[in-house]
Amino acid sequence: MPAKYRDRLQEMCGGQLVITVDRDHCLLVYPLPEWEEIERKLVKLPSLNKQARRLQRLLIGHATECELDSAGRILLSPLLRDFACIDKQVMLIGQGNKFELWDEATWNARRESWLSETEDEEELSTELESLSL
Repeated sequence: MPAKYRDRLQEMCGGQLVITVDRDHCLLVYPLPEWEEIERKLVKLPSLNKQARRLQRLLIGHATECELDSAGRILLSPLLRDFACIDKQVMLIGQGNKFELWDEATWNARRESWLSETEDEEELSTELESLSL
């Protein structure tokens, strides 16, 4: 974990993190209190809804608790590393209340793909239309 985040994570959650999978084949890294809030919301989803069950199985089913060591490192299980195709080089991308952890080559390819998409491909949702950057 980069030094600029370590102190904040120690302060916020004592270095306790939860890592789970994402549909984009990266890993999501949550401080424990943030994850607990997400998990509460996921558990409340309707169990008979197929999409909700799929999301619960992916996110909750792969959720793994871990702790920053004294050097600010985290140990990823082989299952999580394999899921995200992480070998050696990784990219940690801040996303507000969480981080995304990507295999560096996969991140670079996806980023180039996103940057090359034309704006006309999809209509913006109402929520995105009201966002001003």
